[in-house]
Amino acid sequence: MIDLAIPQLIYEIIQNVRARHPDRPALVGVSGAQGSGKSTICGLLEASNRPRLAHFSMDDVYLPRAAREERARLHGPLFGVRGPPGTHDLTLAGGLIARLGKPLPTPLPRFDKAADDRAPEATWPVYQGPADAILVDGWCLGALPSADIDTPLNAVEAGDVDGYWRQSVQTALEGRYAAFFNAFDAIVHLQAPSWEIVRAWRGQQEEQLLGRPLSIPEHAALDRFVMHYERVTRDMLAGRRMAGWVVHLDEARNVVRVEER
Repeated sequence: MIDLAIPQLIYEIIQNVRARHPDRPALVGVSGAQGSGKSTICGLLEASNRPRLAHFSMDDVYLPRAAREERARLHGPLFGVRGPPGTHDLTLAGGLIARLGKPLPTPLPRFDKAADDRAPEATWPVYQGPADAILVDGWCLGALPSADIDTPLNAVEAGDVDGYWRQSVQTALEGRYAAFFNAFDAIVHLQAPSWEIVRAWRGQQEEQLLGRPLSIPEHAALDRFVMHYERVTRDMLAGRRMAGWVVHLDEARNVVRVEER
């Protein structure tokens, strides 16, 4: 269940940005750990068509599987796993944002998580611009570089013996991702209660996708998968993020309080 106070907050932010910049679409980011409800909230706003709103997720601009497999071949298997900073096509994302403000049809990418690859372009939905507002959601949207990457946080990071993968994520956040995030008019962060709740939410997502409970081996595989996200997620939970608004959620995703920075 989504707390309807969150879509209302985002709607008001969009209206305020549009009042200041009537000549272009408002660009608003929605961040939050996996399972926090980002895509559902953006979908509700998109469906309302008030104002004309275009939406895409950073999940939909992951590098294609072949590109990540090549990175893994060159640098090691951790570089093939989608999700962490460095695995998004920010050039594609920036091009979408630029085009959605024009009176043009814009195909919106979609990523097929079951195939772990970008969906065929022929299946992408097309948005007819111009949009009044553009919403982008992403689990790491607004993330800041980590304060310390030297000590491995979990078993996945322990396998990164020379720290090259961790440094790659850090370099991405310091450079290309920071520039991308700074272009947003506003970022709203949905704050989970804890890392443990994030893991539980992620399990719920998988069970909804499969339509059944996860098996013990599937839980183990999911535990390892989320380790790729753990450092950045924990950092964002601790406040290492760009966000003008932080919406604190309880375990049931109800709004506890809202901080405006």
